[in-house]
Amino acid sequence: MSNDLPIWTMVLDASTVVQAVLVLLMGASVASWAVIFGKGRVISQSRRQADQFETAFWSGGDLSSLYRSIETKGRAGTGMQSIFESGFGEFSRLRQQGAPVDQLLEGARRAMRGSQMRELDRLERNLAMLATVGSTSPYVGLFGTVWGIMSAFHNLGNVQQATLAAVAPGIAEALVATAIGLFAAIPAVVAYNRFADQVSRLELRFDTFVEEFSTILQRHGPVRTGQAAPDAR
Repeated sequence: MSNDLPIWTMVLDASTVVQAVLVLLMGASVASWAVIFGKGRVISQSRRQADQFETAFWSGGDLSSLYRSIETKGRAGTGMQSIFESGFGEFSRLRQQGAPVDQLLEGARRAMRGSQMRELDRLERNLAMLATVGSTSPYVGLFGTVWGIMSAFHNLGNVQQATLAAVAPGIAEALVATAIGLFAAIPAVVAYNRFADQVSRLELRFDTFVEEFSTILQRHGPVRTGQAAPDAR
């Protein structure tokens, strides 16, 4: 007869503390996978929207028309589009008021930076949870393992004859906690590093766009009679 113990049998036979650790780790794993799928979708969408907006922005058309076309969609933009909306809207408002060039640029850049910070906050949301799961799960699993081994040796002291066969099942049950801890931690760490890199790349694209758009706006001072709207060229 085989001496192999099914994983569920080891979990059910484990002590209460070890079982609580396993439940905690499985909950953390489920939560991290939910964040992984959700965050992957959000970042992919933001990258795709940035590509589409850059194509429209650098097509050489009238930026006023681009701004109006965005406004007619009736919903707030995200990513680079949101940065453009904030900057161009503030620039147009100050321009109509006859503000000097330095105030035009300062106001537009301030609006764009604020929109950029809100976008980065949206992209980075819940990444800290992945980092926490990735860094703490192995230690939580190790705690369950240590507790399970202590319980196994404590129970071993109550038997007349101490053998490896008597202590092995308890140790195996305890080691399950370490395995589950690694199962929760490894995907969280990999996903966190990947998402952090992608958010950093998007932040660099946003910074570059703000600087390039500011250069375009700098060529346009206070509004004058018959003056054309800015374009992307």
